[in-house]
Amino acid sequence: QVQLVESGGGLVQTGGSLRLSCAASGLTFSMYGMGWFRQAPGKEHEFVAHISRNGGNTYYPSSVKGRFTISRDNAKNTLYLQMNNLKPEDTAVYSCAARSSAAPSSTRSSYDYWGQGTQVTISS
Repeated sequence: QVQLVESGGGLVQTGGSLRLSCAASGLTFSMYGMGWFRQAPGKEHEFVAHISRNGGNTYYPSSVKGRFTISRDNAKNTLYLQMNNLKPEDTAVYSCAARSSAAPSSTRSSYDYWGQGTQVTISS
């Protein structure tokens, strides 16, 4: 069974930082591009970041570019999301996802596997 398990969420103040982790098992981690999505209450899933199989290419929407950094450690089967200069609008449940295609994607339906999510709350 493929499992993606997020951790590292919590409560921080505006301007603070947080680092999320996503532990993967049941798949050949290095063969999957990985992404982060988030969902705030009453809103649709929003693309946050994508990283290629070998970690050489990353993609971000303008809403987080310059503040968030996605990375991965294939030897540890783990994906990370470093979040800096956090804002109240970043409050959401953050989920990691795996994509078998080598091409990057910001579309939720293009990912094959999903984690359960971890709550991130930013106080103003």
